[in-house]
Amino acid sequence: MPSDSTKRFSDRVDNYIKFRPGYPPEVLAFLKQECKLNAESVIADVGAGTGIFTKLLLDEGYKVYAVEPNQPMRDAAVDQLSAYKTFTPVDGTAETTTLPAKSIDLIVCAQAFHWFNDAKTKVEFNQILKDKGKAALIWNSRLTDVDEFARAYEALLKHDGIDYNKVNHRKVRDIDFKAFFKDGIYTLTKYANTQIFDEAGLIGRAYSSSYVPKEDTPEGEKFLILLKDIFNRYNVDGKVSFVYETEIYLGEV
Repeated sequence: MPSDSTKRFSDRVDNYIKFRPGYPPEVLAFLKQECKLNAESVIADVGAGTGIFTKLLLDEGYKVYAVEPNQPMRDAAVDQLSAYKTFTPVDGTAETTTLPAKSIDLIVCAQAFHWFNDAKTKVEFNQILKDKGKAALIWNSRLTDVDEFARAYEALLKHDGIDYNKVNHRKVRDIDFKAFFKDGIYTLTKYANTQIFDEAGLIGRAYSSSYVPKEDTPEGEKFLILLKDIFNRYNVDGKVSFVYETEIYLGEV
């Protein structure tokens, strides 16, 4: 398992693209309204990964810099999004985006901020944001206690994941949002989000996570047996659901 967070997903790109959750349309509407976005707005998607959230922004017509240090993930984003004229991939990190000073209207970090160094990221974001520009820190937080399947899957991750308890989104609740946002002021907005999987989809979703052992290892083979057992016990008409709350922390930096 790579200790460098920028390399954790290098060998999981295909599953990441296919099986990671998207975002409810309400998220885009919320950002447009709260950040007064328009056709001229310039957005930095920092920690853009394979471009899941980037694509939503591009579909709205915004100019988007997709900042991503992991080359396989960045390459995947380019493969999917290069046809968009307002898309610019950037080899950079949250702490060193390489973007020009005072050039960005909105920064979004979708499913990424927990990997960043908060203090260094705050300095960098202050550099690249225009006056009154904002940052939106967004997570799809999987609800782990909504039903028997969710509880069983969570128990499997805790017992047979590689370092799940250590890296489980650095526990979003442990992030000092008041220290990160200007004057400690931010809003938290939540929307419901759900994924429905058959068995193959559940397996792909599991292996898209960096804390699940690789498929071609003894640990991965054991994990797969246990995962299939959970699916067989709890599926309804051949389907199981991942239930999320999409959380948006929004404020000036």
